[in-house]
Amino acid sequence: MSTSDRIKNNQLRSKIMSADDAASLIKSGDTVGMSGFTGSGYPKALPQALAGQIEAAHDAGEQFKIGLWTGASTGPELDGALAKADAIQYRLPYNSDPIEREKINRGEVDYFDLHLSHVAPMVWEGFFGNLDVAVIEVTGVKEDGSLIPATSIGNNKTWIDCADKVILEVNRWHDVRMEGMADIYYGTALPPNRVPIPMMHADDRIGQSTFRCDPHKVVGIIETDLPDKNAPFPPIDDMSRTIAGHLMEFLKWEVKKGRLTNKLLPLQSGVGNVANAVLDGLLDSPFHDLMAYTEVIQDGMMDLLDSGKMLAASSTAFGLSDTAAKRFRENLDFYREKIILRPQEISNHPEVIRRLGTISMNGMIEADIFGNINSTHVMASRIMNGIGGSGDFTRNAYLSCFVSPSIAKRGDISTIVPQVSHVDHITQDVMIIVTEQGLADLRGLPPKQRAETIIKNCAHPSYRPMLEDYYDRAKKNAFGLHSPALPSESLAWHQRFIESGSMRK
Repeated sequence: MSTSDRIKNNQLRSKIMSADDAASLIKSGDTVGMSGFTGSGYPKALPQALAGQIEAAHDAGEQFKIGLWTGASTGPELDGALAKADAIQYRLPYNSDPIEREKINRGEVDYFDLHLSHVAPMVWEGFFGNLDVAVIEVTGVKEDGSLIPATSIGNNKTWIDCADKVILEVNRWHDVRMEGMADIYYGTALPPNRVPIPMMHADDRIGQSTFRCDPHKVVGIIETDLPDKNAPFPPIDDMSRTIAGHLMEFLKWEVKKGRLTNKLLPLQSGVGNVANAVLDGLLDSPFHDLMAYTEVIQDGMMDLLDSGKMLAASSTAFGLSDTAAKRFRENLDFYREKIILRPQEISNHPEVIRRLGTISMNGMIEADIFGNINSTHVMASRIMNGIGGSGDFTRNAYLSCFVSPSIAKRGDISTIVPQVSHVDHITQDVMIIVTEQGLADLRGLPPKQRAETIIKNCAHPSYRPMLEDYYDRAKKNAFGLHSPALPSESLAWHQRFIESGSMRK
């Protein structure tokens, strides 16, 4: 099937044009909402054409920058190309591109990192100003002008509804059998007109399979045949397996205590090698008939679906290696019955997360001895990626878990510190911390007991004496003894690393 054959609406078929012609419809100063969540379902031809036009404008001495909104991170043809062209003035809500990260940390790009569930309602509320153009990758266009989603949903519904103009990339690389996998819910509203999200189970379908789109808003359609690009997962290492093992033993204990059954509760897993190792650990566990209510489906979740351990998975996007993506395409009829893709305002909706009682498992940059978590900033001021959906799930989960190796940079950084240099998740929201050293169950523990438990169970042996020394002196000399701290020392570990390259004394 040619790409043109995927555009069933005659009115829209007349708007097919080149990527260069479509890119020329975007002007300097425009705010552009693009599809994409991880390296899935993002436009690939237009951003590269736009980057070329912006570079030409800069060479001619002209100013040309745009505001860029997406679902979350995207691929190199979007964030990477536009960042290299110095095209981005303002970015939200998440970035993982290394070129753009450096420009953000040099102060050359204004970056607004926020909870992913907040994006759509805040756009509708007008907090970010007008959305001039939406650029959305889709699998096809139906006769009535509705759009068949691709491999990510993200904020696409909101971009299409709110933008003044819509540009579509119809990508033949996506299989037409994708139709039916998405569940696009149109029942959200702003206060005072909000109603409960009618979802009782992770695999409930409450919407429709396509995006609504006013054909009059569509100003251009680009035909493409370009693959998604997700970063490959490295092989699961021994440290990740050890962390996963601690978490598996904890979940077995929760079953033994009667707080869970062997079906557990819907699982949410952040992106990364440790998170993927946790999913891999479930394959040989006693748990069965599992469900996922998450934001990204990774290789490990595909393995669970293949094995029959997991019955269904709800998400807003895929984050698959090339091998897993190939398997997905070859067995799409099977996965279409098991996987549901939703808008991120639903996949990350606090009401639904709280109702379903998810078990959240996310990575961290560092934790302090009282259980505060930094998941976004290195040494207080350098953004790594962003908070993503971890806050949406952490605050509302039945069990909120954070996982990480206990050291980084060949041991020059301890991920357990006296005080985190930036707080993304406060101690009141954090229940479980896991490193390769062990697991700290913080539920019901007051601050001093949390500190003792984290130092004992999670800190690396090379840093544990330093933490014990700091905490012993804090208990003697702190201004107050509810959460004993020494402000003059608590961030000294980070300053020592900045100055010497190591947190060690």
